[in-house]
Amino acid sequence: MFTNRTEAGARLADTLADAGVEPDIVLAVPRGGLPVGRAVADRFGVPLDVVIAVKLGAPGNPELALGAVAGDGSVWLNGDLVAQLGVDETYLDRVRREKAETAREKVETYRDDGPLPDLAGKTVVVVDDGVATGATTRACLRQVRAGNAERVVLAVPVGSADVLAELRSEADDVIAVETPRGFGAVGAHYRDFRQVSDDEARSFLRE
Repeated sequence: MFTNRTEAGARLADTLADAGVEPDIVLAVPRGGLPVGRAVADRFGVPLDVVIAVKLGAPGNPELALGAVAGDGSVWLNGDLVAQLGVDETYLDRVRREKAETAREKVETYRDDGPLPDLAGKTVVVVDDGVATGATTRACLRQVRAGNAERVVLAVPVGSADVLAELRSEADDVIAVETPRGFGAVGAHYRDFRQVSDDEARSFLRE
């Protein structure tokens, strides 16, 4: 059980250090990932920035994720679910364009100086407060990979062991402080899991 996201970030930083990871930059997934990422970035004395993806909802059921798309258009699709529901390419193309624009707009609420920083040749640690389904995480990792990072590490305080194992195909390494049995909601592993506001999230980037 983590006290809050900042304490979870400090413990995650310890775990990264023990694993010999030396990041050049930390990219947090807003909003909950930013207090975690701030603690990690401060521990290693590296910049903190954001990477954002938006899930692609199924027809008539927007909460059911067919996949996710990042602001640069990097996309991950759950091919089995797409086939099972018989979702056609016209729908996928439309929703992908719409949600990619949504992701770009979200990035702009956190950053005013254009696209992500240059990631080429760098060790990039992607941080969130936890991983449950991994849909948006996959799209975020694909965007970082498309930026020609030398090493991509996904780091979270807590996550589903099964999902984290699947995400190893998207990253060079996946590191978690806790992978509890019977994993449910991320918030169940925090004493304080209050929602992070946009203003509070942006404040972590300014620190």
